[in-house]
Amino acid sequence: MTDSDLQLVLDCRGGDQLAWQKLVQRYQRLIYTIPLRAGLDQAQAAEIFQDVFTTLFQKLNDIEEPEKLQAWLVTTARRKTWRTISKAERERVVAVSAGQTIHDVEPVVRDERPLPDEQLLLLEEQHRIRLAVSSLDDRCRTLVHMLFYSSEPRSYQEIAAALEIPEGSVGPTRARCLRKLLRILQK
Repeated sequence: MTDSDLQLVLDCRGGDQLAWQKLVQRYQRLIYTIPLRAGLDQAQAAEIFQDVFTTLFQKLNDIEEPEKLQAWLVTTARRKTWRTISKAERERVVAVSAGQTIHDVEPVVRDERPLPDEQLLLLEEQHRIRLAVSSLDDRCRTLVHMLFYSSEPRSYQEIAAALEIPEGSVGPTRARCLRKLLRILQK
């Protein structure tokens, strides 16, 4: 059985070195990947990784919601990555203004694709929404598909014709269907 983040943080606060090792091991790949995906090199990624976990160690007792540690670590890593990129960009501008050509200064190439964990969460959320939409009644399901899943936007006139309702009823029907969908998602 794996320890929860909450339990690991509590154990770390109590001085448990094994809990600290588990915590670092659990998140090392995720934290190291964030600066790499932003276009930084391995040395910069390693520095940010070290900085994130040093900050975690220093602020371990200040974290108010230890159960949300992953979000805290990702946010911290992104901020430190952003600061590193901003500093590099400022240095690049200074170097160019000091007479170096733009070709002498190495550009930063960013990978904007979501991280694997983010992609998984997005897929899970999309699956949850598809299940909720499929549990709607026929009229609402058709309306939601025409409004949000159709490759080309549909006019209210087309929607009204497909649902066999007056065009002025599309807006209120849409609102009712979206409220139904929200209730299903909240369950």
